[in-house]
Amino acid sequence: MATRDVENGPVLGTPDDFPDRPRRGGRLVVHVVIGVLVAIIAGGWGYVMWSMTAGGSEAPSQVVTFTIESPQRAEITFEVYKPDDRVAVCRIRALDVSHAEVGSKEVRIPAGGGSKQLKESLDTSGEATSVHIQYCNLV
Repeated sequence: MATRDVENGPVLGTPDDFPDRPRRGGRLVVHVVIGVLVAIIAGGWGYVMWSMTAGGSEAPSQVVTFTIESPQRAEITFEVYKPDDRVAVCRIRALDVSHAEVGSKEVRIPAGGGSKQLKESLDTSGEATSVHIQYCNLV
């Protein structure tokens, strides 16, 4: 039921039939606030990632070989690359077939000598299937 005769014109009218929209200001403020929030979030995320790497105090390490001597003992040979004047602390872990930890040991590598190849044994509470270095940090 139409109250006016539209004839051939559009049903909803033409742009000239409606008033102009009011001008909206203040968009610059909104964009600045969003930019500041994004910068704060990005900075916080960067700090979290930096702190997860121990602040650059990591000593690179590499497993050379490991052997499972018995259900209660495992042995690992690994290399640690560190500066000559720094002490490093490494944590080695033995895992079972379900990837559960069955043994661990912290090894302190004294200053001097730079890169070192070490052989360590660790006691296990069950039969290990792998031994790896969890971390090596400079002290």
